[in-house]
Formats: sequence, structure tokens, C-alpha cells
Amino acid sequence: MATTEATIIPAGTWAVDPAHTTLEFAVKHLGFATIKGRAQVTVGSIDSETIRATVDATSLTTLEPDRDRHLRTPDFFDSDRHPTLTFESTRITTDHGRLAVEGRLTIRGVTQPVVLSGTVTGTGTDPWGGERLGLDLETVIDRRDFGVSWNEALPGGDVLVGNAVRISASVSAVKED
Repeated sequence: MATTEATIIPAGTWAVDPAHTTLEFAVKHLGFATIKGRAQVTVGSIDSETIRATVDATSLTTLEPDRDRHLRTPDFFDSDRHPTLTFESTRITTDHGRLAVEGRLTIRGVTQPVVLSGTVTGTGTDPWGGERLGLDLETVIDRRDFGVSWNEALPGGDVLVGNAVRISASVSAVKED
């Protein structure tokens, strides 16, 4: 049975530390190779009831400059018109130590419900006296649900870019005073 998350996410408000938080994505290329990339979480907060995060769409990188430029165009994220991606949870539950974070993900101005699953990876004190919280979360979305539908057909019936995108976040947050 699922319960509220108040017992798993420690009490208080936690500010996401962008320098120590990693957001990654993975998508199939040519139907068989996996392309991975990263993006910068610029701001976020966590408490026992809500998780919020904002991602800089211009920070999306696969470490291939031509592909990264293409990702910023209207074919994909249209980052000139939609400079951020956002997530805000609507419900957090736990079952046997696993988090289920239901929320709204907005990409290209399109908001869809998603569920992130994961764990609280730990808490502790950093070398500067700050109290830290770690979370690992992941989900899979269909990029077409967010208006990211550009593709090219390949001989044999496959497509250049897969539609399923795996998103994973390793979050470090500092307790606010």
C-alpha cells in the first residue's frame, strides 16, 4: 500500500544544488544505437509534498555541436521560444522505499502528466556544514506528447530518432534555513 512521503523525504525545504545535480536523457538513434545527453537544472526545490525543477533548454547537450544546435531549433525544443523545461509534482507516495512522484512536465509549452520513480539516496552534512539530501529519479516519456515530433524515415521502416526518451536525474539539495 502506498503512503504519503513525509516519512521518506526529510522535513524542511531543500534547494536543488545545480552544480551537483545531473539530468540525463537517452533516446534511440537509427533504431539500435543509444544517444545520451545532459541538461542543466537551474533551480529547484524539494519538500515532503512537492518537487519543482526548471531546466535550461539551451543547455541540452549530446557533446556533438551540430546535433546540439539542431536540438535547439523548432524541430525539437525550440529553445528561443521555450527557453525552459519545468516539472512540478502533484503527489508524492512511497511503497517499500521506492518513490512515485506524480507531476506535470512542460516541454515546448506543452504540459503532460508524468510519473517519476526512484529513491532517496541519502542525507548528510557537507564539508561546509550544510545538510544535504540526495534523490535519484527516472521516467520514460514519448517525446511526441510534447510536440517534439521531428523525424526521418529510414529504409526498412525504422526512424532516425526514437520516440521513447528515458530521463534520469541525480539530485543533490541543500536544506534551507
